[in-house]
Amino acid sequence: MSEDANPDGGSAIRLRKEWLEPLQEEFDAPYMRLLSDFLRGQKAQGKVIFPPGGEIFQALELTPPEAVRVVILGQDPYHGPGQAHGLSFSVRAGVPIPPSLRNIYAEITQDVGVRAPTHGNLESWARQGVLLLNTVMTVEASQPGSHQNKGWETFTDKIIALIAASTNPTVFMLWGAQARKKAVAIPRDRHCILEAPHPSPLSAHRGFLGCGHFSAANQFLAAAGRGEIDWSIPQ
Repeated sequence: MSEDANPDGGSAIRLRKEWLEPLQEEFDAPYMRLLSDFLRGQKAQGKVIFPPGGEIFQALELTPPEAVRVVILGQDPYHGPGQAHGLSFSVRAGVPIPPSLRNIYAEITQDVGVRAPTHGNLESWARQGVLLLNTVMTVEASQPGSHQNKGWETFTDKIIALIAASTNPTVFMLWGAQARKKAVAIPRDRHCILEAPHPSPLSAHRGFLGCGHFSAANQFLAAAGRGEIDWSIPQ
């Protein structure tokens, strides 16, 4: 991909041509230039930004558009050292499993009977067509929400719109108030929209735990002829 597709002005980031081509106008848009200026300014001030530049678009790198079967929307990346690596809710193996992900694992165990893994790396889902997308794709270290309303929401809305416009039946898992706002842009006659409270410990007990989204997703995908997701994660 081109240097222009790197919003933080660092070294070139890999982005599949299947994503780069339909998103090229976004990278050239004024809002993306403003976002790039913001990120460069933050780095020039010595602020630490997560995830590292080469992993900002990792969700798109691992899951090309035609392969997307499920979209799981997060808010913004984890803001602790070593946590964020470009996939919503995921952390690399060896990093302590965050509380929200522990609740996701608890729901999967209850819903489809798979054993919770001992790590938090969700790349195996991404490689099966689960797009693990944060609506805001960067964050300042130790400052949750610090990069909201800087332009990322416009960019990720475009990604959601591209998937929603596809003829491939897709499952959208919308957890929490911010994610659920995206439902209005998704055609319900073609796609499956599953809504629940966020898996955060602050809200998971209000309806995330027991939501049955993982089995519901597989039922929809099987009926649509797109195959089920293996929600178990290699140990």
